[in-house]
Amino acid sequence: MDSAAVDRFEAGRSRLASLAYRLLGSAADAEDAVQDTFLRWQAADRERIEVPEAWLTKVATNLCLDRLRSAQARHERTAGAWLPEPLLEGDPMLGPADTYEQRESVTLAVLTLLERLSPAERAVYVLREAFSYSHAEIAAILDITEAASQQHAHRARTRVAAERRRGGAADPASARRVVEEFLAAATSGRTDRLVALLTDDVAAVSDGAGLARRLLRYTSRERVASFVRAGFRPTPAKRRLAGAPLAMHLARVNGTLAVVAVAGERVVGAVAFEVSDGRVASLYGIAARDRLARLDEAWQHRAPGAPVIAAW
Repeated sequence: MDSAAVDRFEAGRSRLASLAYRLLGSAADAEDAVQDTFLRWQAADRERIEVPEAWLTKVATNLCLDRLRSAQARHERTAGAWLPEPLLEGDPMLGPADTYEQRESVTLAVLTLLERLSPAERAVYVLREAFSYSHAEIAAILDITEAASQQHAHRARTRVAAERRRGGAADPASARRVVEEFLAAATSGRTDRLVALLTDDVAAVSDGAGLARRLLRYTSRERVASFVRAGFRPTPAKRRLAGAPLAMHLARVNGTLAVVAVAGERVVGAVAFEVSDGRVASLYGIAARDRLARLDEAWQHRAPGAPVIAAW
């Protein structure tokens, strides 16, 4: 393959990776899908491809759909047993963030909700909301009719909106103040203050450090506060398990504020928050090692600044 063909593919690699990540929720799987797309590009009769970007998008999207369907058929990604992989702010795989829809489509909350859609609904939602493709273009990518694309989009939007419980989103400075206060209450064991910082319809989801067969879900203020207090309150056993001094940092993960737990220099956990009207509306806790690899790698190449809790 000549250098011009390689350059043409590389020019669109980041966009393809961002698309694949939104569809698959896994950076490693997204990278594999992009590499498979490159192999298809390498083997193709490129002289017959009129619009390379459209061709590459179609191939990448359908490779991702094949992966989703295969994983679902093997019961590897049943709804309720899987959380997306968190990405640190600045990761190119997060992709476009110019519009509200683009930023929203990559949050852990929405990526988790997309797991409940069919693969076709998920693809249409991502292509439409995050990449602004027309229904005619989506129909060509997925080999469906425009009417079918519109129906998939309507169903996907309706399901996401029905389960997306948010009031007025906080500005970054306000969100930081709320999360700092929340973290202080959690590490001190002040359950009453924790409850006061939670919205009435708060929801918390955790992967149980990858040890549970299904996600751990908590949906009342008291249960969420109890879960958070147990998770954040330091104990000698937790310190021994971490194997190194543990510090808590604040960072943006998938577009929202998160607490990143670092033992020595290794990321051992992340909790992403959504803050609404001055209180915490949802939390997503991820500590499974295989879900933290890319975030950990990115963390090694940044200056994290002073932790909010230096000696947990």
